[in-house]
Amino acid sequence: MVAIKSIKAKQPKLSDVILSQLEQMIVEGSLLPGQKLLPERELAAQFDVSRPSLREAIQKLEAKGLVTRKQGGGTFVTNTLHSGLSDPLFDLMSKSHESQFDLLEFRYGIEGMSAYYAAMRGTETDFKEIQLKHDNIGTAQIENDFRAEAEAVFEFYLAICAASHNAIMLHLARSMSSLIIDNIEQNLTVLAQRPDTFGKISEYRKQLMDAILSGQPQKAWGASHRHLAFIEEVLLNLTDERSRMERSMRRMQRY
Repeated sequence: MVAIKSIKAKQPKLSDVILSQLEQMIVEGSLLPGQKLLPERELAAQFDVSRPSLREAIQKLEAKGLVTRKQGGGTFVTNTLHSGLSDPLFDLMSKSHESQFDLLEFRYGIEGMSAYYAAMRGTETDFKEIQLKHDNIGTAQIENDFRAEAEAVFEFYLAICAASHNAIMLHLARSMSSLIIDNIEQNLTVLAQRPDTFGKISEYRKQLMDAILSGQPQKAWGASHRHLAFIEEVLLNLTDERSRMERSMRRMQRY
């Protein structure tokens, strides 16, 4: 009979455990791109570990390109974590008329799902952040600055993504921030031809927020879709009107 040797499970190094926890904080958005980490002493106390073990974990994070250290300035989460999706193609897409509708269709999916899961999983802290970002849109509208309003609207949707507690949706939205903000700004610029639409859009957005804050996933999903469908319908109608006017002008120039 062959004796079976007992194999003792190898315990992970403490620095690897700390590394894993820090990586998870970056993935879930607890640590944001560009954010400064706590001083070494405070961070070691937070994790209840020795400073050498913490230092080793941060060195491994740095080797992976997840943090950068500035001499005398501290350690920061890398500010270009989302640069992988900052492709020159995105710049071309932001200038393409057809791509604007493609992006609007993409937003149906990600914003609808985020709203659904935010209503299902959101915490009181999440809901306060969503309410704050919603109120900031009204503040931006007073300035009559479409870019500022677009950025405020994006921050509102980003808060919803964060409340979904789905790390992939959150980081996908963050990685596409410039493209989505450009899309919202261009939509606002076109919709300005129909000022009466802004009140309706604000009402749809409020219905979306209320559904999330009241914890109604299906209602939140539906509110998100109705909001974007209304915008798409108005944009398509305005585009058709503009095309008809351009054709009319071309005909007039023939005579």
